[in-house]
Amino acid sequence: MACAKGTRRMAALQFLWVCLIFCVLIQITSSQYKKKENVLTDKVQQLMEWNTKKSVIRFNGEKFRQYVKTSPRNYSVVLMLTALQPQRQCAVCRQANDEFTILANSWRYSQQYSNKLFFAMVDYDEGSDVFSGLKLNSAPVFMHFPAKGKPKRGDTMDIHRVGFSAETLSRWVAERTDIQIRVFRPPNYSGTLLLALLFSLIGGLLYLKRNNLEFLYNKTSWGIAALSVIFAMTSGQMWNHIRGPPFMHRNPNTGQVLYIHSSSQGQFIMETYIVMLLNVAVVAGMILLNEANLVKGDAGKKRILALVGLGCLAFFFSLLLSVFRSKYQGYPYSFLFK
Repeated sequence: MACAKGTRRMAALQFLWVCLIFCVLIQITSSQYKKKENVLTDKVQQLMEWNTKKSVIRFNGEKFRQYVKTSPRNYSVVLMLTALQPQRQCAVCRQANDEFTILANSWRYSQQYSNKLFFAMVDYDEGSDVFSGLKLNSAPVFMHFPAKGKPKRGDTMDIHRVGFSAETLSRWVAERTDIQIRVFRPPNYSGTLLLALLFSLIGGLLYLKRNNLEFLYNKTSWGIAALSVIFAMTSGQMWNHIRGPPFMHRNPNTGQVLYIHSSSQGQFIMETYIVMLLNVAVVAGMILLNEANLVKGDAGKKRILALVGLGCLAFFFSLLLSVFRSKYQGYPYSFLFK
């Protein structure tokens, strides 16, 4: 009987010890959970405070690690890594920053605004360690850091393929976060002012020349004006205005500078200038061929104009076709150059 009582007493003591340890573990887990909740609350409150002052939060290396890389985190961060200092001479970075700010302002002042998404930036001169940590050696770069887990391949935006306009950024953010942001661009009155100035100049010119309006019947002037519009449109200037592509591309691995986009779905600003100049040269060759036919008397001058015009037409059209072949892989036809 005494042995049985001792066994029951030991079992009761063991049960009490197990209950005590279980209670201690629950207390520790609860305190850790509360600590994480407090840390997360403090982080979100700080981000919201910064966001009320600026739609794009500036991070250095320390703040990036604290608010983006370190858990806990229940919010997404869209980060722009850039180099805005004048000595970096990154014109594309300034353009990208303008578009990124437009998108961040659209989110900040939208009805859907919440603490689930923040827009931030890291400048190279303020956080070079962030660039090295992410293994980046070029700018600008747009990255999405999800609320849970690490960034995936699609969380880095391919600006060389799709550009970096605010509308393009908005579609990319919607794909990564399921948050739709309607872009609101600030009103730009420069176009209206330029148009008003142009009409004023034309009106003033017509008033001063009201007794001599023969220049309105000048075919050459109207032809140059029409060709200028055609060259601007066929070279892709309107596409540049809509998409906002980079001026050119430098390969981060080899350092090679590319002026012609390798895909038919994209182009660089420099590429439009090249295409425009080639079109101008082709038209100039055709004009010389036409002028050679109109020259009277001097056969030698006719021959020279015809040969120069034919040479310009063949040479520059071949270059234009070569550019076309480089963008449309597999195009079978070429002329003079491949």
